Parts: sequence; C-alpha cells; structure tokens
Amino acid sequence: YETTSGHCIYSMSLYPSDAFKKPYNSRTPEIFAGITFATFMMVLIIFFVYDMFVHKRNEKMVENAARSNAIVTSIFPSNIRERLISKNKAHDHGHHHKNTPGRRIADLKGYLTGSVPDISKDALVASNGTGSKPLADLFLETTVLFADIANFTSWSSVREPSQVFQLLETVFSSFDQIAKARRVFKVETVGDCYVAATSIPDYQKDHAVLMVRFARNVLQRMHVLTKELEITLGPDTGDLSLRIGIHSGPVTAGVLRGERARFQLFGDTMNTASRIEHTGEIGRIHLSAETAECIRQSGKPHWLVKRNEPIEAKGKGQLQTYWIRHFSSGADGYSQNDDHSVHTASRKTQAMQLEQAMQPNKHLEKSQIDDKRHRLVNWNVEMLLNLLRQIVARRRAEKTTQHGRSKTLPQVATDHASLDAGTPFAPLDEVKEIIALPAFDPTVSSLQEPANEIYIDSVVVDQLTTFVTLIADMYRDNSFHNFEHASHVTMSVIKLLARIVAPTDLDIHTDDELHHVPSHKSHGNMSERSSEGDDMASTLHDHTYGITSDPLTQFACAFSALIHDADHAGVPNAQLVKDKTRLAEIYQNRSVAEQNSLVLSWELFMSSDFNELRSYICETETELRRFRQLVVNAVMATDIVDKDLKALR
Repeated sequence: YETTSGHCIYSMSLYPSDAFKKPYNSRTPEIFAGITFATFMMVLIIFFVYDMFVHKRNEKMVENAARSNAIVTSIFPSNIRERLISKNKAHDHGHHHKNTPGRRIADLKGYLTGSVPDISKDALVASNGTGSKPLADLFLETTVLFADIANFTSWSSVREPSQVFQLLETVFSSFDQIAKARRVFKVETVGDCYVAATSIPDYQKDHAVLMVRFARNVLQRMHVLTKELEITLGPDTGDLSLRIGIHSGPVTAGVLRGERARFQLFGDTMNTASRIEHTGEIGRIHLSAETAECIRQSGKPHWLVKRNEPIEAKGKGQLQTYWIRHFSSGADGYSQNDDHSVHTASRKTQAMQLEQAMQPNKHLEKSQIDDKRHRLVNWNVEMLLNLLRQIVARRRAEKTTQHGRSKTLPQVATDHASLDAGTPFAPLDEVKEIIALPAFDPTVSSLQEPANEIYIDSVVVDQLTTFVTLIADMYRDNSFHNFEHASHVTMSVIKLLARIVAPTDLDIHTDDELHHVPSHKSHGNMSERSSEGDDMASTLHDHTYGITSDPLTQFACAFSALIHDADHAGVPNAQLVKDKTRLAEIYQNRSVAEQNSLVLSWELFMSSDFNELRSYICETETELRRFRQLVVNAVMATDIVDKDLKALR
C-alpha cells in the first residue's frame, strides 16, 4: 500500500460466522420452485388427458350419429329422412335443447319409438288431441312387388340355420343391389318374401315398367345364385326359384312409430299384390289387370300374355291377370331388340312364336336334368372330400403318437372273402350284430390338424369325382330310388353327424370348475383330474357310438348313403322275389336290391382305376376290411322288411 504521512492505512475483511450463516442457508426457494413446476406440469397433463377424453367422446358421438344416420338412410326414403331430421330440429328448438349429436340421436330414437313427450297423453290433451303428427303420405300411383322363394319352407327344414341365412343374405343382398340400380325402393323382407315398390318416395311415370324390369332381373339372378350355392348348401338348392306378383295402385306409406320403427306401406294395393303372388306360378311374373294397363300405356303391350282363366283371390273374388312373356336374356334381363321386333311383327307371327314358346322342349329338359345331375355330383364330391380330409388328419396324428395304431383301431375278423375286384361276395353273410368301436385317444385328438388345412392330391380328387359320377350313372330314372334321393339321404347323414357332440369339443382336462377341484389342489390332483377327464371322454365317446371320434366311420356312413340304392329297379324286394328275377335267385330271395347295390358299388370301388383314392381312405388292408364292414352293415340296415335283419337291429 502507498504510505502517507500522518495516515495509517489498513484493510478489514468481514464474513459471517457459522452460527450467523446457518439460519440463512436454506433450500426453500428451490423447493417452492420445484413444487410450482410440478403443479404446472400436473395441471398440464390433466388438461391434456381431459382434452383427449373429450376428443374421443366427440369422435364416438360423431360415429354414433353417423351410424344412426346410416340406419335411418337404409330404412327410410330420402324425403322421410329429411322430414325426420327437420322434425327433430324443430323439437330441439321448441324445447331449447342443446343441439349436440347425442341429443339429436336421443330425440330421434324417442320420436321413432314413440317415447318423446310430444306424443304422450299430456301432450295430446294440451294440443287438443293432435299431438305429434305421424309422418305418413298417400301415394296415388305406385307399383308393388311381392317375390316369394317357392319351396323355401321344405328346403330350410332340412338345413342348418347358418345355411338358411347364408342363402337369404346372398339372395336378398343381390336383390338390393339390383333395386338400387333400377331405382326401386325396397320396402322390407318378410320371411323369405322380398317386398319392393316403385314411385315411392318420388313419383316415377314409368313405375310399372321399372318394376317389371326389376322382376326380370331378380328372377334371372335367383336362377344363377341358387346354382352357385348348391355346391355348399346341398341338393335342391338349384331348384329354388321365385314366385312374383305385381300390382299397381295407391298406397299409404309412412313411419309407424314404436319398437323397431320402420317405413311401411299399407292399403288394398299391398293385399292385392300379395294375392297376385300367391296365385302365380314358380319362375313366372304375374301381373294384375291394373299393372297390365300401365304396361300398355307405356307402349309395351307385347310384354303381356293374358292368363287363360281368372284367378280366385281371397277377399277380391275373380280377377283377370296377366303373365310377362319370356324374353331372351340381355344385359338388363331382357333382349334390347324385343320392343322393336315384336312391335313390328304381325299378330300371326306373334301367335306362332308364343305357341312355340309354350311347347315343351325335350332337349332343354334333358339339358336341365344333366345340369342338375352335374351339380349333385359336385356337391357329393365336396362333402366326401371334407370327410376324407378328416381321415388324413386323424391318420397323421396317430402316426405322431407313441401308442401306434393298434391301440385305436378295433380288431376286425379276417375270415372275409377276398377284397379284390371281381371276387363275388354275399353282403348279407357279412352283417355283424356288434361292430367294435375304436378306442378314444385324447392324445391323438389333441394332435389332429384342422381338416380345412389338409391338402388332397388332385389325382385323388379326380378319381373321387369319377367314382361319384359312375355311381350316379348306376341309378335308374325312378320316381323315388334315384340319385337325387340318394343325395338327400347323404345330406341328412352329414347333417346328423354335424349335430353329434364330439368328446374333443369339451375341455374336460383343465377345467377346475367342472370337476370342483380347488385351485390350490389342482397341481396335486392333476393325475386324478386327468383320469376323471378320460373317463368322461370315454363315456361321451361311447354315447355317440364312436362315430365322432373316428372319421373313417363318418366317411363310411356318407359313402353308404350315396350307394345304398344304386341300380335299384324301383320295385320292392317282395316283387322281385315274386317275379323270380335273376337277382332274386342270385341273392337267395333276401334283401335283393340292397345286396345288388352294395356288390356293384364295391366292385366299382375296388377297381384299379381308384387305387389312389382307396389308399387315401384306407391305408392298410385292416382299415379296408373295417371300412367294408361298416359299409355292409350300414347299407343292409336300410332293408327294414327282412325279419332277420330286424331282429339284429
């Protein structure tokens, strides 16, 4: 430091002591800052989560509103839909409700179900008895169609529920597409009846012509769809057709509120259209006189064929009706040249063409019969292939187990005659009173692959198709014992097999509740529960006669149903014996037709042309003998007259 005379320069340092500093050394500001930041972040997250939930809720409300709008759109015509929405808005405005999608949906549902205050008793009194007016209109010029699926009741009685709905959904959805393209309004479906109308809700001058064209389209489409579905839905599906009735006149249409509110049509026109349909013929379009007059006024008189005799309609008396003549198929179900050619042709030419059209065409009938037979063959092949896949899946599972096949297959007597083709045998001598069932093996069942994943060699498929075709050729053209009847029997057998509960369908090995085993004892009692499960499976197996556990037995049942009447003469065995036929002599006057069908079919099956098919069905001679034993007993059981066979049963 610089020194100055008379002065003393010094420095001084000040610092707090530990005791003085300690009260001021605190992290409180940092804590408060952290708490403030954490609070801010928490509020931010809460707002973010709340916003997300609100957004999702709004999305659901919009989705529900769109779904409700789609339902209303599909059920109600456009003008009715607009009036429903406008009435809904007026209701919101009158009651000062918040106009939200949820509020609108609730009000619309309330109006359609009749639960809104507007149509309550109090509202009726307050509005001098008027209340909320229904949405209804009178349409003076309309054409109504009733299209009923003929023979549907008998067809559906032998089908599974899923098959019935598969047919209805396929057919009616196709009709809906045609209706949309043709500007035809679908009213409803009542059971198997399709109801449609034209000139509703918007007036259409050519409403009768539009409906006739729509009727031709659906008739043609029905013919195509049933042929396509016959392979999966079974015999007679291709024979289903429509019976169509059309009538023109005024109808009252509107929204009938209540449970399951719908847009409905009422009036004498609806009743008459229904009567016209009931008195029509399968595969033809039946018109009332009123609709026929509309067709004439539209310049299409050549479409009409007057019915020879008046019909007797319930509540209407006698009515003169008309048919729509058959046209060659065109892009829209009728020939585009029909209008011009028929209009310019002379009346004599028209009469000759009509007469020729009404004459039976033998070549056409034969073609239709061959087509139906071909469809039945394809269906039988498909059903047998499904069963064959199960045989292959079962065999593969058995090969993967350590038990081997000797445990699951029953012993079959080996004193049979030779199985080779050309070796004569008497099926009646091979009938057994008791047939051993295959033992149930839960391990094999658990290892079995799904049948739909099994590939069948194309050679086997071709051989099976050839075999079924030759069996079909064996059947004679009898009124009852024919190939179509055999296909029906096969369908009934497959339906019965599908309805039997298989032991493998039940989870009997791991369900503690089923055996009332506490969870803390489940591990200790695993072997006990497994034993109980095996006993239950064995009981169920025996209750179903072992059929559901053995695909070969199932195949034998279907195979037997297919061949059981091959080459049947169409007369009872008693008549064959009485006439001293050659067959009666060969089979010693017992079960003549049944034995003959079985021998011919087995001879064909053992032909060298079907070696690969046999190897798929029966891999060993033991399996082949067992298969023959099953087929013999199944076919011979169809003779319900033979006293000895009856005693065995």
